[in-house]
Amino acid sequence: MKVLLLEDDPALNDLLNEHLVDQGFDVTLCINGQEALEYLVDDVFDFALLDINTPILSGIDVLKTIRTDYKNQTPVIILTAFQDMKHLKESFESGVDDYIKKPFDLEELDQRIKKLCKQFNLDNNSEIKISEEMTFLPELCQLHYKGTIKHLAQKERDILSYFCKHKNRVISSEELLQNIWAYEEMPTDATIRVYIKNLREALGKDKIQTIRGIGYKFE
Repeated sequence: MKVLLLEDDPALNDLLNEHLVDQGFDVTLCINGQEALEYLVDDVFDFALLDINTPILSGIDVLKTIRTDYKNQTPVIILTAFQDMKHLKESFESGVDDYIKKPFDLEELDQRIKKLCKQFNLDNNSEIKISEEMTFLPELCQLHYKGTIKHLAQKERDILSYFCKHKNRVISSEELLQNIWAYEEMPTDATIRVYIKNLREALGKDKIQTIRGIGYKFE
């Protein structure tokens, strides 16, 4: 899984990077908020770890910007030495998914990441129940239904994975673009509609609803 780490303290940056790599993550390192923002806008990450007190832009500023301006829902854990309620409240109001106060043990970080992965179905090795009779296997790009196997294209798999992470929430085409495609490979709305059409044929027409003028809802 791809992880973005924003931490301007060189020693902690190295420590966390080494630990995350040992855990099997593909880590992109940033030492200032502007750099982190550009990576999050231009690429796709499974989750991000953002320190608050960083140069140019704080971790909270990065979080606010991706959530508000780019509709980017990459799961985020805030790391901070601040102990006050003000920063905690501001982080959650800005859309953070978890919050860790420094100093913390690496074991605590591991547990928080495991919780995040479970919450957002980030483990591509896991099976996802679509219904009593249908199972989704993201790693294999397959749907298993009543003894048959339906194969999905990679982007169809990615869209369905995103829908599974955000069930019963209306998702716009813009949000799909920001969270599934890297900047240089952005498709047209027509291409997204083709992927949605193909998924409906595989899942059944009623699983993905079109909310006119807004987006799609997966149930």
